[in-house]
Amino acid sequence: MKLQELLQVLPFYKIFHSSDPEILSLENDHRKVKKGSLFFCIEGTKTDGHRFAREAVDNGAAAVVAKRPLPLNVPIVVVNDTARAMAVMADAFYGQPSHSLRVIGITGTNGKTTVSHMIDQIFRSVRQKTGLIGTLYVKIAEDTYETKNTTPDCLTLQKHLHEMKKRNVAVVTMEVSSHALDQGRVRGIDFDVAVFTNLTQDHLDYHRTMDEYLRVKSLLFSQLGNHYNGKRKKFAILNKDDGAADLLARSTSAHVLTFGIKGDADVRAEAIRYSNRGMSYRVITPVGEETVEMKLIGEFNVYNSLAAIACGIACGLKLEEIVDGLRDFRSVPGRFELVDCGQPFPVIVDYAHTPDSLENVLKTIRSFAGGRIFVVVGCGGDRDPKKRPIMAQVACRYGTDPIFTSDNPRSEDPLKILADMEAGVRGLHYEIIPDRKEAIGRAISQASSGDVVLIAGKGHETYQIVGDRVFEFDDRLVAKQCIEDRLKKDRLA
Repeated sequence: MKLQELLQVLPFYKIFHSSDPEILSLENDHRKVKKGSLFFCIEGTKTDGHRFAREAVDNGAAAVVAKRPLPLNVPIVVVNDTARAMAVMADAFYGQPSHSLRVIGITGTNGKTTVSHMIDQIFRSVRQKTGLIGTLYVKIAEDTYETKNTTPDCLTLQKHLHEMKKRNVAVVTMEVSSHALDQGRVRGIDFDVAVFTNLTQDHLDYHRTMDEYLRVKSLLFSQLGNHYNGKRKKFAILNKDDGAADLLARSTSAHVLTFGIKGDADVRAEAIRYSNRGMSYRVITPVGEETVEMKLIGEFNVYNSLAAIACGIACGLKLEEIVDGLRDFRSVPGRFELVDCGQPFPVIVDYAHTPDSLENVLKTIRSFAGGRIFVVVGCGGDRDPKKRPIMAQVACRYGTDPIFTSDNPRSEDPLKILADMEAGVRGLHYEIIPDRKEAIGRAISQASSGDVVLIAGKGHETYQIVGDRVFEFDDRLVAKQCIEDRLKKDRLA
């Protein structure tokens, strides 16, 4: 695409050293620039892309989009907001792929990953080709690719969507984080359905207040569009049992479909039953009733599945197809994942890193635990410090043997983070073991038949960030090694 053609999507700009080179790619990382790239100078929290414009041109950039004129010998397109211009131009460069796809966005504090995978499985079960973008990976049809952020930047998103369109994907399910909404990463994405799971305390290091956190979440729903197209209806799927649902309903002009357990939601669960093999309930919907049976347990998974069911209904699937698609669904990596090496007690790894998610997981464990509940948990560094004493309180309230440890301390002193946690539970029973491997080993070495060990906070993560260094660390592999060491020791005893 020629530069002048691409610039037609911008309403206002100034250009210096005007010419019309062929644009072969879009980049905002100077290290990825190659011959024919259009380079965007993005001002981030840590770096300013304008500093690397010269290197981008040296690497082959055919033109640069910036907030000010630069002394370079290629066209310099000057705009007020380079991030916004990047979103608009990326949408045009890649041929507006979201217009040809059914795009489902999921936001909320907890449950995004599980709900996205449930929706993906529902559509795959009716033989539709799917794409998925989220915390664990990007999936295009049957191929998966690593991702750094829950929601990638707009260039990466549009590139993925373009590839999905080329490969005849029909439905894309995307986790949409509050950071992505606030930073404009999903600008230009034409969402058909927006799903809200819940809102609990998290990311206050970034958003500062819960009101601001909610305002940012509401952007996904307000951006669904302000028109009614009979051929392509827009839906907001809202958890009616969450106090934020009313504001989100008022924030959107889209059709609203609610789900819940406690009230008169459009899609609701009744007669919920749990067993050691899973759960079942009767789902009541505007299009009929069915019995849902799943190989998961926990009230939070009832909510997750209701969100997925409501989404399927909004997309026009038959209720029996939706329920059939969920029947064989299993937990995603790091979400209530069982580490089983033949030990006589369950060891569970879960991503729970907020007070609400930790409470939900521990409530579920208490429903079947016959003995002690060991809770290995920490809090991340350079993140919301207000939730640290609350996390400790939840662990002490629902666990019998809490062990506080490190969880990605980043630039903070791990002992300072643990002191923040301890401030909320002084006088209660708990242990502090800063070394996470040692803490996991301690819990597993003490557990007996009937007990449960929960290792919370990191879930699927395969690293530990200490200072500016990243070390390999996978709770599941560490737990597996600790269990095997324990079993070997028991055999020799």
